[in-house]
Amino acid sequence: MKRVLVVDDSATVRQQVGHALREAGYEVAEAVDGLDGAEKIDTDRTLAMVICDVTMPRLNGLEMLERVKRDPAHAALPIVMLTTEGQPALIERAKKAGAKAWIIKPFKADLLVAAVKKIAGA
Repeated sequence: MKRVLVVDDSATVRQQVGHALREAGYEVAEAVDGLDGAEKIDTDRTLAMVICDVTMPRLNGLEMLERVKRDPAHAALPIVMLTTEGQPALIERAKKAGAKAWIIKPFKADLLVAAVKKIAGA
């Protein structure tokens, strides 16, 4: 079973994303902000993919993405940004840092699951 880490400071969003992914047969881990997410990525070698918010305390999603991708051990780990932000400069920064996709909230569960299947595999 593929394991997906959901990094978001909103418990509601973690719950919604987690529910959609579990229904589709994925195992879900959660992190409450970018710092928590980076630490979990460093210690959990079973992750197939990460879904990450942008606007969070302590370490935002873009900072987490850049930090994680600097480590060659995580170069191949797909990270998808899931956010209310739609600014082209932020999207460009995320792409340059190695984000696989940028999904705008509110999201449709079936489209999110389809993206995860495409990126992480079934």
